[in-house]
Amino acid sequence: MVVTETETLTREMMTSGEVMSWPKEWAGLLVDKHSTGGVGDKISLVLAPALAACGCKVPMISGRGLAHTGGTLDKLESIPGFNIHQSAEQVQRILGSVGCCIVGQTERLVPADRVLYALRDATSTVDSLPLITGSIISKKGAESLTALVLDVKFGKAALYKDLESARQLAQSLVNAGNGLGMRTGAVLSRMDATIGRCVGNSLEVMESLETLKGNGPEDVMELVTTLGGVLLLMTSSVSDLSEGRRQIRDAVTSGAALRKFQAMMEIQGVATETCRSLGSAHTDYFSVLRKARHQIELMTPADGVVKDVDGFVLAEILHKLGAGRSKAGESINHSVGAELLVSLGQRVETGAPWLRLHHEDPAPTPDQMSRLQKALTLETNTHKQHKHNLVEELLLPQ
Repeated sequence: MVVTETETLTREMMTSGEVMSWPKEWAGLLVDKHSTGGVGDKISLVLAPALAACGCKVPMISGRGLAHTGGTLDKLESIPGFNIHQSAEQVQRILGSVGCCIVGQTERLVPADRVLYALRDATSTVDSLPLITGSIISKKGAESLTALVLDVKFGKAALYKDLESARQLAQSLVNAGNGLGMRTGAVLSRMDATIGRCVGNSLEVMESLETLKGNGPEDVMELVTTLGGVLLLMTSSVSDLSEGRRQIRDAVTSGAALRKFQAMMEIQGVATETCRSLGSAHTDYFSVLRKARHQIELMTPADGVVKDVDGFVLAEILHKLGAGRSKAGESINHSVGAELLVSLGQRVETGAPWLRLHHEDPAPTPDQMSRLQKALTLETNTHKQHKHNLVEELLLPQ
């Protein structure tokens, strides 16, 4: 399809069901973000409350995990009581009160997408660029947003392995979004290792909460501040990207974003005491979130510098151990996951623990343990420290 055909398809999909409407006084403040899926991608859990703390309204409609990529809704459902099912009226009430919510797609929103998705599966057109574009942008268009930012991943653990393919998808999404009248931009980011140190539903919630308490990994903060900064720039809340990044970082480090996250949890069904416990400085997360029955640590095989950790292999094995689903509707185990105990560029010694695996019964097979061990790449003859920037490129509307 050419650009105008993709735009027409997207608009028809968007208007096949309910299109959300908002109070006039919210004009110019409605924003959201979409990621093409990653390993350890917990960005929404930090970004939505940070944007709300900056005065935005964030009606974030998210998805579930499928295959090796995790889903935001699954992560949130590892918090006891969190209800992702909210009507359009409830979403408006939550936005009025808190400023952000994270919910699942309602039956009345873009029904054409469900029909087309099943057809794409049956006709081997899941990878069709215009159909991917229509699916993603129609749902965001139905949220009646002012601005949308897309986090388009490329690399070993991403849908697109190379930058050029990711750039084509990003451009198609940006064109369609702007064609619907939403200011739409994209961030092209690297997806080789994991994002942050934790992978798996309840472990990622813990890492998100630690980030909201000011203790987050720098790669998570790089994505949160860049994506948030782009949205603040596109809503004209700031005059340049560096100011947008600074405001988002301040919202996190001041504790304002954490307070928004606690308020969002409570209004979406989590008990007040649970919200207080998860938000406190020295909480025992496992007193609230489910802990896997077993933990195993893997040791480094040699001295050296951590060059790479293969996020795809890690996600694939966690998926087989119960952390993910192969088809829609399957149940998952929220407690299964892994914690990286090292950072890229870190010098390690033989026998140091580099990964902690959280699993249930049955235990991982010897083959799975061997594949996990091979996911770690060390450079043994180097004194170089590698600098890893995740964000490669920005595509912003003119």
